[in-house]
Amino acid sequence: MAKTFKQGTERSSDTVLIVDALNLAFRYKHSGVKDFAETYVNTVKSLAQSYKAGRVIITADKGSSSYRLGLSDQYKISRKEKYANQTEADKQKFLEFMEEYENTLDLLADEFPVLRFDKVEADDIAAHLVKHKDKYGLGEIWLISTDGDWDLLISDSVSRWAYTTRKEFRLDNWDTHYNITPEEFISLKCLMGDKGDDVAGISGVGPKTAEKLIKQYGSALDIYDALPLPGKYVYIQKLNDSGDMIPLNYELMDLITYCDDAIGSSNCEEIERRMCS
Repeated sequence: MAKTFKQGTERSSDTVLIVDALNLAFRYKHSGVKDFAETYVNTVKSLAQSYKAGRVIITADKGSSSYRLGLSDQYKISRKEKYANQTEADKQKFLEFMEEYENTLDLLADEFPVLRFDKVEADDIAAHLVKHKDKYGLGEIWLISTDGDWDLLISDSVSRWAYTTRKEFRLDNWDTHYNITPEEFISLKCLMGDKGDDVAGISGVGPKTAEKLIKQYGSALDIYDALPLPGKYVYIQKLNDSGDMIPLNYELMDLITYCDDAIGSSNCEEIERRMCS
Protein backbone atom coordinates (compact mmCIF):
# COMPACT_ATOMS: atom_id res chain seq x y z
CA MET A 1 0.00 0.00 0.00
CA ALA A 2 1.37 3.43 -0.93
CA LYS A 3 2.33 5.62 1.98
CA THR A 4 0.35 8.75 2.65
CA PHE A 5 2.25 11.96 3.25
CA LYS A 6 1.88 11.78 7.02
CA GLN A 7 2.70 8.08 7.22
CA GLY A 8 6.01 8.49 5.43
CA THR A 9 7.43 11.52 7.19
CA GLU A 10 8.57 12.77 10.56
CA ARG A 11 6.76 15.97 11.45
CA SER A 12 9.43 17.52 13.68
CA SER A 13 9.95 20.34 11.17
CA ASP A 14 7.81 22.14 8.60
CA THR A 15 10.72 22.17 6.14
CA VAL A 16 10.06 19.90 3.15
CA LEU A 17 12.52 18.20 0.81
CA ILE A 18 11.08 17.55 -2.69
CA VAL A 19 13.32 15.21 -4.65
CA ASP A 20 13.48 14.95 -8.45
CA ALA A 21 13.93 11.18 -8.36
CA LEU A 22 15.22 10.31 -11.83
CA ASN A 23 17.35 13.44 -11.96
CA LEU A 24 19.16 12.44 -8.77
CA ALA A 25 19.52 8.86 -10.01
CA PHE A 26 21.53 10.09 -12.98
CA ARG A 27 24.18 11.12 -10.47
CA TYR A 28 25.00 7.43 -10.10
CA LYS A 29 24.64 6.62 -13.79
CA HIS A 30 27.14 9.29 -14.78
CA SER A 31 29.60 8.09 -12.14
CA GLY A 32 29.30 4.48 -13.33
CA VAL A 33 27.79 3.13 -10.10
CA LYS A 34 25.47 0.19 -10.83
CA ASP A 35 24.12 -0.84 -7.41
CA PHE A 36 23.07 2.49 -5.95
CA ALA A 37 19.64 1.96 -4.39
CA GLU A 38 20.74 1.92 -0.73
CA THR A 39 23.26 4.71 -1.29
CA TYR A 40 20.55 6.80 -2.93
CA VAL A 41 18.18 6.39 0.03
CA ASN A 42 20.98 7.30 2.44
CA THR A 43 21.78 10.37 0.34
CA VAL A 44 18.17 11.56 0.60
CA LYS A 45 18.23 11.02 4.36
CA SER A 46 21.50 12.93 4.61
CA LEU A 47 20.09 15.84 2.60
CA ALA A 48 16.99 15.88 4.77
CA GLN A 49 19.21 16.08 7.83
CA SER A 50 21.38 18.82 6.31
CA TYR A 51 18.34 20.97 5.56
CA LYS A 52 16.62 20.00 8.82
CA ALA A 53 13.69 18.75 6.78
CA GLY A 54 11.02 16.93 8.74
CA ARG A 55 9.27 15.93 5.54
CA VAL A 56 10.50 14.31 2.35
CA ILE A 57 8.48 13.81 -0.84
CA ILE A 58 9.79 11.88 -3.83
CA THR A 59 8.52 13.03 -7.22
CA ALA A 60 9.17 10.70 -10.14
CA ASP A 61 8.65 10.77 -13.90
CA LYS A 62 6.81 7.93 -15.57
CA GLY A 63 7.31 8.58 -19.27
CA SER A 64 7.10 11.88 -21.12
CA SER A 65 4.20 14.19 -20.41
CA SER A 66 1.12 13.22 -22.42
CA TYR A 67 -0.14 16.77 -21.87
CA ARG A 68 2.87 18.34 -23.60
CA LEU A 69 2.97 15.70 -26.32
CA GLY A 70 -0.63 16.67 -27.02
CA LEU A 71 0.51 20.24 -27.52
CA SER A 72 3.60 19.43 -29.60
CA ASP A 73 4.63 16.14 -31.17
CA GLN A 74 8.20 17.44 -31.18
CA TYR A 75 8.38 17.54 -27.39
CA LYS A 76 11.49 15.60 -26.27
CA ILE A 77 11.66 13.91 -29.66
CA SER A 78 15.46 14.05 -29.76
CA ARG A 79 15.63 11.88 -26.63
CA LYS A 80 13.62 9.18 -28.37
CA GLU A 81 15.86 9.43 -31.43
CA LYS A 82 18.99 9.28 -29.26
CA TYR A 83 17.75 6.12 -27.56
CA ALA A 84 16.76 4.55 -30.90
CA ASN A 85 20.27 5.16 -32.22
CA GLN A 86 22.07 3.66 -29.24
CA THR A 87 24.26 0.60 -29.64
CA GLU A 88 22.90 -2.62 -28.19
CA ALA A 89 25.52 -2.40 -25.44
CA ASP A 90 24.42 1.12 -24.49
CA LYS A 91 20.77 0.06 -24.52
CA GLN A 92 21.58 -2.79 -22.17
CA LYS A 93 23.43 -0.46 -19.80
CA PHE A 94 20.46 1.90 -19.80
CA LEU A 95 18.02 -0.94 -19.10
CA GLU A 96 20.20 -2.07 -16.19
CA PHE A 97 20.27 1.49 -14.86
CA MET A 98 16.47 1.77 -15.09
CA GLU A 99 16.06 -1.57 -13.31
CA GLU A 100 18.17 -0.31 -10.43
CA TYR A 101 16.24 2.96 -10.49
CA GLU A 102 12.97 1.03 -10.07
CA ASN A 103 14.56 -0.86 -7.15
CA THR A 104 15.50 2.51 -5.69
CA LEU A 105 11.92 3.80 -5.93
CA ASP A 106 10.72 0.66 -4.13
CA LEU A 107 13.18 1.29 -1.30
CA LEU A 108 12.26 4.95 -1.14
CA ALA A 109 8.57 4.04 -0.90
CA ASP A 110 9.34 2.17 2.33
CA GLU A 111 10.55 5.44 3.84
CA PHE A 112 8.81 8.30 2.05
CA PRO A 113 5.77 9.11 -0.09
CA VAL A 114 6.57 8.54 -3.76
CA LEU A 115 4.34 10.52 -6.14
CA ARG A 116 4.40 9.01 -9.64
CA PHE A 117 1.76 8.82 -12.35
CA ASP A 118 1.71 7.43 -15.87
CA LYS A 119 2.70 9.99 -18.54
CA VAL A 120 3.29 12.68 -15.88
CA GLU A 121 6.63 14.34 -15.18
CA ALA A 122 8.19 15.13 -11.82
CA ASP A 123 8.40 18.83 -12.76
CA ASP A 124 4.62 19.11 -12.72
CA ILE A 125 4.20 17.17 -9.49
CA ALA A 126 6.74 19.44 -7.77
CA ALA A 127 5.00 22.50 -9.23
CA HIS A 128 1.64 21.23 -7.97
CA LEU A 129 3.04 20.83 -4.45
CA VAL A 130 4.51 24.33 -4.55
CA LYS A 131 1.35 25.85 -6.04
CA HIS A 132 -0.84 24.30 -3.33
CA LYS A 133 1.70 24.41 -0.50
CA ASP A 134 -0.62 26.27 1.87
CA LYS A 135 -3.45 23.78 1.34
CA TYR A 136 -1.02 20.94 2.04
CA GLY A 137 0.52 22.67 5.04
CA LEU A 138 4.01 22.80 3.57
CA GLY A 139 6.51 25.19 5.06
CA GLU A 140 9.93 26.02 3.61
CA ILE A 141 10.62 23.84 0.56
CA TRP A 142 13.96 22.65 -0.78
CA LEU A 143 13.89 21.26 -4.32
CA ILE A 144 16.60 18.66 -5.01
CA SER A 145 17.29 18.76 -8.75
CA THR A 146 19.87 19.92 -11.27
CA ASP A 147 17.04 20.91 -13.63
CA GLY A 148 17.07 24.69 -14.07
CA ASP A 149 13.41 24.55 -15.10
CA TRP A 150 12.64 24.05 -11.42
CA ASP A 151 13.83 27.62 -10.80
CA LEU A 152 10.40 28.63 -12.12
CA LEU A 153 9.18 27.48 -8.69
CA ILE A 154 11.54 29.57 -6.56
CA SER A 155 10.01 32.03 -4.12
CA ASP A 156 10.77 33.37 -0.65
CA SER A 157 9.92 29.94 0.77
CA VAL A 158 11.06 27.69 -2.11
CA SER A 159 14.72 27.09 -3.04
CA ARG A 160 16.69 24.58 -5.12
CA TRP A 161 19.92 22.64 -4.54
CA ALA A 162 21.88 21.21 -7.49
CA TYR A 163 24.13 18.23 -6.74
CA THR A 164 26.37 18.77 -9.80
CA THR A 165 27.51 22.24 -8.75
CA ARG A 166 26.54 21.96 -5.07
CA LYS A 167 24.99 25.40 -5.45
CA GLU A 168 21.83 26.72 -3.87
CA PHE A 169 19.37 28.74 -5.91
CA ARG A 170 17.39 30.96 -3.55
CA LEU A 171 15.33 34.10 -3.91
CA ASP A 172 17.92 36.05 -1.93
CA ASN A 173 20.79 35.02 -4.26
CA TRP A 174 18.77 35.00 -7.50
CA ASP A 175 20.76 37.92 -8.92
CA THR A 176 23.99 35.93 -8.73
CA HIS A 177 22.52 33.40 -11.19
CA TYR A 178 20.26 35.47 -13.47
CA ASN A 179 20.06 38.94 -14.98
CA ILE A 180 16.26 38.99 -14.95
CA THR A 181 13.74 38.77 -12.12
CA PRO A 182 12.07 35.52 -11.06
CA GLU A 183 8.82 36.81 -12.57
CA GLU A 184 10.59 37.37 -15.91
CA PHE A 185 12.21 33.92 -15.98
CA ILE A 186 9.31 32.23 -17.79
CA SER A 187 9.38 34.96 -20.44
CA LEU A 188 13.09 34.34 -20.99
CA LYS A 189 12.39 30.64 -21.50
CA CYS A 190 9.45 31.28 -23.85
CA LEU A 191 11.59 33.46 -26.08
CA MET A 192 14.67 31.22 -26.04
CA GLY A 193 12.94 27.84 -25.99
CA ASP A 194 14.48 24.76 -24.42
CA LYS A 195 16.79 22.63 -26.55
CA GLY A 196 16.85 19.87 -23.96
CA ASP A 197 13.09 19.39 -24.28
CA ASP A 198 12.92 20.24 -28.01
CA VAL A 199 10.87 23.36 -27.39
CA ALA A 200 11.76 25.76 -30.19
CA GLY A 201 12.63 29.37 -29.39
CA ILE A 202 12.84 32.44 -31.59
CA SER A 203 15.76 32.03 -33.99
CA GLY A 204 18.58 34.42 -33.15
CA VAL A 205 17.25 35.25 -29.68
CA GLY A 206 19.77 34.32 -27.01
CA PRO A 207 19.87 35.36 -23.35
CA LYS A 208 21.07 38.94 -23.91
CA THR A 209 18.58 39.65 -26.68
CA ALA A 210 15.74 38.07 -24.69
CA GLU A 211 16.64 40.16 -21.65
CA LYS A 212 16.68 43.30 -23.82
CA LEU A 213 13.24 42.51 -25.28
CA ILE A 214 11.78 41.82 -21.83
CA LYS A 215 13.14 45.08 -20.41
CA GLN A 216 11.76 47.01 -23.40
CA TYR A 217 8.33 45.43 -23.85
CA GLY A 218 7.53 43.44 -20.69
CA SER A 219 6.60 39.77 -20.56
CA ALA A 220 6.79 37.43 -23.54
CA LEU A 221 3.00 37.72 -23.83
CA ASP A 222 3.33 41.51 -23.90
CA ILE A 223 5.86 41.07 -26.69
CA TYR A 224 3.44 38.77 -28.50
CA ASP A 225 0.65 41.35 -28.17
CA ALA A 226 2.98 44.05 -29.58
CA LEU A 227 3.80 42.10 -32.77
CA PRO A 228 4.88 43.06 -35.36
CA LEU A 229 7.77 44.90 -33.74
CA PRO A 230 9.52 47.73 -35.60
CA GLY A 231 13.14 47.28 -36.62
CA LYS A 232 15.39 45.77 -39.25
CA TYR A 233 17.48 43.49 -37.09
CA VAL A 234 17.30 39.87 -38.20
CA TYR A 235 16.05 38.71 -34.77
CA ILE A 236 13.20 41.25 -34.99
CA GLN A 237 12.17 39.82 -38.35
CA LYS A 238 12.40 36.28 -36.99
CA LEU A 239 10.31 37.31 -33.99
CA ASN A 240 7.67 38.88 -36.24
CA ASP A 241 7.63 35.78 -38.44
CA SER A 242 7.49 33.13 -35.68
CA GLY A 243 6.12 34.98 -32.66
CA ASP A 244 3.00 32.81 -32.75
CA MET A 245 4.98 30.12 -30.92
CA ILE A 246 5.11 32.26 -27.76
CA PRO A 247 1.67 31.28 -26.35
CA LEU A 248 2.42 27.63 -27.09
CA ASN A 249 5.75 27.89 -25.29
CA TYR A 250 3.95 29.23 -22.23
CA GLU A 251 1.74 26.14 -22.19
CA LEU A 252 4.76 23.89 -22.63
CA MET A 253 6.97 25.51 -20.00
CA ASP A 254 4.95 27.51 -17.45
CA LEU A 255 4.90 24.90 -14.70
CA ILE A 256 2.90 26.78 -12.08
CA THR A 257 0.08 27.78 -14.44
CA TYR A 258 -0.36 24.44 -16.21
CA CYS A 259 0.89 21.81 -13.74
CA ASP A 260 -2.59 20.70 -12.70
CA ASP A 261 -3.63 20.29 -16.33
CA ALA A 262 -0.48 18.29 -17.00
CA ILE A 263 -1.09 16.02 -14.01
CA GLY A 264 -4.79 15.47 -14.69
CA SER A 265 -7.73 15.90 -12.33
CA SER A 266 -7.85 12.31 -11.04
CA ASN A 267 -4.12 12.32 -10.26
CA CYS A 268 -4.43 15.70 -8.54
CA GLU A 269 -7.18 14.21 -6.39
CA GLU A 270 -4.90 11.30 -5.53
CA ILE A 271 -2.12 13.68 -4.50
CA GLU A 272 -4.57 15.62 -2.33
CA ARG A 273 -5.83 12.41 -0.75
CA ARG A 274 -2.30 11.29 0.12
CA MET A 275 -1.18 14.70 1.31
CA CYS A 276 -4.20 15.39 3.48
CA SER A 277 -4.97 11.93 4.88
